[in-house]
This record gives sequence, structure tokens and C-alpha cells, in this order.
Amino acid sequence: MTDQQPDQVTATTHAADRGSAATTLLQRASATPDRPILAVRTGDDWSPITARETLDRVRAIARGLIAAGLEPGAHVAILSRTRLEWTVVDYGIWLAGLVSVPVYETSSPDQIRYILADSEAVAIIVENDEHARRVSSIAPDLPHLKQHWTIDGGGLDDLAALGSDVPDLTLDARVAAVRGTDDATIIYTSGTTGRPKGCVLRHDNFTGTIEGAQDGMAEVLADGSSTLLFIPMAHVFARFIAVMSVASGVLVGHEPDTKDLMHAVATFKPTFLLAVPRVFEKIYNSAEQRAALAGRGGAFKAATDVAVAHSEALAAGRVPLGLRLKFALFDRLVYSKLRDAMGGRVQYAISGSAPLSPRLAHFFRSVGVLILEGYGLTETTAPATVNRAAEVQIGTVGRALPGVELRIADNGEVLVRGVDVFDRYWNRPDATAEAFVDGWFHTGDLGELDAAGILTITGRAKELIVTASGKNVAPAPLEDAIREHPLIAQVIVVGEGKPFVAALVTLDREMLPGWCAANGITPALSLREAVYDDRVHAAVQDAVNTANARVSRAESVRSFTILDAELTEASGHLTPKLTIKRAPVLKDFAVDIDHIYSGSKVQTTAVPVVEHRRRGR
Repeated sequence: MTDQQPDQVTATTHAADRGSAATTLLQRASATPDRPILAVRTGDDWSPITARETLDRVRAIARGLIAAGLEPGAHVAILSRTRLEWTVVDYGIWLAGLVSVPVYETSSPDQIRYILADSEAVAIIVENDEHARRVSSIAPDLPHLKQHWTIDGGGLDDLAALGSDVPDLTLDARVAAVRGTDDATIIYTSGTTGRPKGCVLRHDNFTGTIEGAQDGMAEVLADGSSTLLFIPMAHVFARFIAVMSVASGVLVGHEPDTKDLMHAVATFKPTFLLAVPRVFEKIYNSAEQRAALAGRGGAFKAATDVAVAHSEALAAGRVPLGLRLKFALFDRLVYSKLRDAMGGRVQYAISGSAPLSPRLAHFFRSVGVLILEGYGLTETTAPATVNRAAEVQIGTVGRALPGVELRIADNGEVLVRGVDVFDRYWNRPDATAEAFVDGWFHTGDLGELDAAGILTITGRAKELIVTASGKNVAPAPLEDAIREHPLIAQVIVVGEGKPFVAALVTLDREMLPGWCAANGITPALSLREAVYDDRVHAAVQDAVNTANARVSRAESVRSFTILDAELTEASGHLTPKLTIKRAPVLKDFAVDIDHIYSGSKVQTTAVPVVEHRRRGR
């Protein structure tokens, strides 16, 4: 790379037309027909489904879609939780030469109406009767939508019966007619900054990116590997992993109910997991809380400190003898139990969609789960970069995948070009033109590239806070650090144009009873009581102080308010992947923000940097 500028990294690109992404299943069924690639759960048991059996199911659905009169290129929506049938239906749509349009199963009728109308979907496959009722309630507004099938209502069996007379030649011709540059799917962005945009991904976006990811994650995808999918399949992250797993022969289980996640993980025993940072925070916080309730809170904290120190020493290249001895002790007493809780076989985890706390990454590495943080967007078919297992640099998102190029613009924005970059926004030529400059996709994220091509994400351009003194503050690192506390659910750092940085905080309803018990508070506080409780405020203060220790004084959080509310997807403040919708939060809690900066008398603790404010009683 001697001829490159230090702010650009170029990777090898592909030129061959790989045709439909459905060929990933066709090739897998041809190469290893008897290898299990999917598993269905019944209680604590998981029944494997081979590649050949999977293809048979997919072909039956594809025949039904053809028999239903759906022409090549027609748009078919999927509204369902994460389950085996999601992948089967997705491949059936592709095999029939159609374009899939995922819809989050938590979507309101208004959100569903917008996506189905904008995408001009002619058919939809839903999971259950409740989903069907949502669609039926808006059907009069959707003249394009002619047909629907319900998975739990036997709809897939109906499709199979409908297509029983469709010849193999007809189906094979559909697949053969698809080019790599044809549309594969329209995925609607989560809408953190307004109405969602339909992101059109081509078939070669999937096939080209899969090839690069297989190279970058060879250890993760080795023979015998398996994963449990539980994040929404409507999101590009899970969707890409599902297709890559089929291409790689990875055994995939599905768990739609995240409340049962740890039990599902323990019975399925995956070798790697795919999750957003909030999941890793929950796993850690739950373990910490269980230890505290058992009277071993001090020991768990010591084990955490040793784990982080051990991982940091590994990164530095030398682990002192004393630290090795402490690590061996805690590995037997603490870390092994956490590994067992995750099924005992997990070696890797892939984290994306938001920044992961470096402290958590160090902790899990010492526990025995190497978290490979990567970076990407819907527009980059999920991964543009990933940390390789052999060269993990915690705090970074790794190097570009083969076929992907990175560049840092003069204003610090990350630019991407390559096999993973989407084709266009559906029906939005204006947004498409704005997103591309000289062939480079402008991500909207800020980052830095080192001499080895390792990317570090430093913030989101649109979220960057500029205080009254002109100090630029990236909110994500502060928010992630404060949210490490088990009592805290969400954090939104504010301060645009203000004299100092502050934060809005919400409490975690699920963790509150355990926290109260561990701290001798009986009976447990209700969520509303906790918002106004001095002991809770002191705990949040501690979390803020810890976060402040990692930044300069100008960037530190000097005041916070605990909101008497929960931020959820239903409230309109979180996306389905649990990302904060910053604009609605700032609008809906403007009064709370104004109070922080009103100059009115507030109660403070002895810590000089941070003061907290309670909402009026």
C-alpha cells in the first residue's frame, strides 16, 4: 500500500457476476446435502434440518409464489419475529426471482402502511393472526397488496400445495434469470432521523460481502460452528449472518423471545453469538446482580477487575505472574460459570450496530469469549469492517473486508466504496445523490484510520455536540460508559450550544428489584419511587463519575436528570435494534433539558464535577 494516502485503505474487489443470492443455498445443498444448517426448538431439544431438507422447503414455497402469479421482480414483504421460517421464506422469495421487503414485527399499523405503500409490495407473509389483523386494518390503503399468507395459520403449507404442479424447469429458469446486479431486497432504515428510507441491496451485495466476510472470519465459521439468532431478522445484521451461515454451512438456531435467551443459549450451545452491545451489557449485569444477591458481589467485582487487567496485559504483550495466578483462580471460580451459562461452547461473539464498551470487551475476552467488533450500516450490507480473531484491537472496529475500500474525508467522515455498498434508496433519487460523492458512500459516521488500516469510530456526525465554548463532544462513549451500571437502562447526553454537558438517564425496570435486594432496600422500590430516591441518585452519580474519569473535564457530564419514564420502541424513542432516536427524545423531554440549564437551585453531592437534578416531587 505504498502508493496510498494514510487516510485511505483499498481492498481487492470482485468482478464476476455471481447471480442470485439464492445460489448460496443451492451450492450448500449440492456440496453437503446431509449437513444440518437449521435447527428447530422443541422445549430443551433442538432438531436439525439438513441442507437438502431446507432446500426442499424453500423450493416448495418458491413454487407457491410462482403459482400465485407473482412475476419476476415483484416485491414481497415479510412480517415476523426471528424464527426458522423467516430464512426459509426469504430464500423462497429469492428462488422465485422476487424481491423481499422485511418489516419489523413490532411495527405499528402506520409504520407497516408506510413501508408496504412505499415499496409497492404486492404480497406479504406474516407470522400470526395478530400480524394479519394489523395488515388487514390498513389493506384498503394499499391497492398494490393483493395476497397474504400467515405462517402460524398454515400459510406456508398452502403455498406448497398451490405450487405443487409448477415444473422444476420453471423454477430453475427463475433462478437462472437473476443477475447479481438485480435487486434482492429493500430494507427500510430504522428511522432515527425521520421517515425510514428503503435501502435497495443487490444480490451481489450479499454474495460479494459474504466472500469477504468468510475470509475475515475464517476461525468463526470453521467446520462445526453454530450460532443462535435472536436479534430481529428484519435488521440487516441478523439477515446477513443468516445468509452467510447458509453459505458457510453453519448450524443456525432461532430464538424469538429474548426473555428466554439465556436458556435457549444454554440448550443450543452455539460456538458464536451475534448481538448488539446492549445484550452483552445485560449478560454482564445479570451475572453481577446474581453474585451480589448471593453475597459474592465483592468477589465478582474483583474478578471483573482481574479479567479486564488480564486482557489489557494480553494486548500489551505480557501478563505478569501475579496477574496470571489471580486469573487462574477466578477462571475456576467465576469465569467458567459464566461460560457454562452461555452453553459452554461459545468462543466468539460478533458485535455491531452500536459501540461496545472496551471494558466489557476486555472482560469477555478473559472469560473466554472473544468479541469481534465490526462496523457497517444497512447501506453496506452490514459489515464493512471487522476485527480479525488473530489481531483484535479492542476499541476499534478492525480492517476493511476484502472488496471494500475505506477513506476518511477532510471533516473526519468515514467513506466506503466496494462490493458491499447498496445500489440506491427506493423512490428517493435525491437521498441517493446526497449519499454518494465521487462514487464514495458518505456514512455520516466519524472515524480514524491508522497506518495499518484499522478503523476507529469516534462518533456520529449528526450527533456531535458542540457546547457554547466550542468544545466538540461525541456522546456515544459517555453514554456507553454510564450505561454499564446495572441500574441504568438508557442514557442521552445533551449540551448542544449549552455551557456544559449533561445527561438524561432512565432506569432498568428488570434490574431494579435485584439491585434493591443487593443493597438492602426492602421492600424493593417501584420504578417511580426509584426515580426520586437518594440512594438511586447516588448510584447513578457513581456511574457518571466513572464515565467522567475517562474523558477531559470539558467533555464530562456535570449534571443529570433521571427521567420518570421508560424509553422503548413503543414510546417512539428506540429503534427495533434498541438504538436511541435522539430527535424524538430531545423534543419530548425538552422541559427536563431546559430545567438542567435553568440555573435553578439543585441538590448536589460532594463530587464537584457532577451534580444531579431531581424532577419535582
